[in-house]
Amino acid sequence: MTHAMLKGANVPLDATAVRAVLRWTPGPGIPDVDASALLVGPDGRVRADEDFVFYNHVRHPSGLVRKLSKKRIPEGNTDTVVADLSSLALDASVDRVVVAASLDVESFEGATFEHVRDLRILLYDATVAGAEPLAVFDVKPETGEETAVICGEVYRRGEGWKFRAVGQGYPTGLIGLATQFGVSVDESEAAEGAGPARTGPAEGAATQAAPGPTAEPGTQAAPPASSPAQPAYGYPHPAPPRPQSPPAYGYPQSASTQPAYGYPQPAAAAAHAPDPNFRLPPMGPQFIRG
Repeated sequence: MTHAMLKGANVPLDATAVRAVLRWTPGPGIPDVDASALLVGPDGRVRADEDFVFYNHVRHPSGLVRKLSKKRIPEGNTDTVVADLSSLALDASVDRVVVAASLDVESFEGATFEHVRDLRILLYDATVAGAEPLAVFDVKPETGEETAVICGEVYRRGEGWKFRAVGQGYPTGLIGLATQFGVSVDESEAAEGAGPARTGPAEGAATQAAPGPTAEPGTQAAPPASSPAQPAYGYPHPAPPRPQSPPAYGYPQSASTQPAYGYPQPAAAAAHAPDPNFRLPPMGPQFIRG
């Protein structure tokens, strides 16, 4: 019997292995969808970056969770994650397996899950071929800005497992979703807001970018050798040589410089040279004695 689930509903699982299938309807102007899985501990975070299974890291090192190749079937396109619950039951450090969907931003720039048609997650018993799905949940965007969505999760309940329909969206893509669970990702990719670069069929893992050299606290990093040294703000530096220094206003200047406003300046020596043609005028009124 297939359980048609609503958001937040859960159903117990008797299967020892499950296959979570994301299915959507392709078409012009519809972005491609990628499935991924995170093995999460009781603290709600991954134990290591290897617990993130996605298109560049398609198999967990334990082999308990893996991503299959995409397929095109009459009902639409599919991307699948398989989890071995019987072996996971022996590893108490794994509390749940989160199954998520993200958009291939390379196939549709600016796409959100509002552009995806008929997205649903179908959960199957992976040990039974051709069986009907155990549960079906139609994943619908709530804000129209989601670029990644947690579709559902298989979680531990006592000695058994249950499946919950989640439908929680993220506007920050696959990187934003992964970092919420403690996965370290390349800082440049996080700044761009895109998903990890695709490396093809080879398996890989999201890694933390190696930090570059940094200056000690309170100091400034040295500039490249080919560039002139920049001043350290707050400390005086010698002025570069100039043909003629500008006046410092408020101080007397030489006759060759411009006057400093507010202060008298010395006149040129030529201004004090005597005029050989200068004659004093008659002094006062002239009287003639009779």
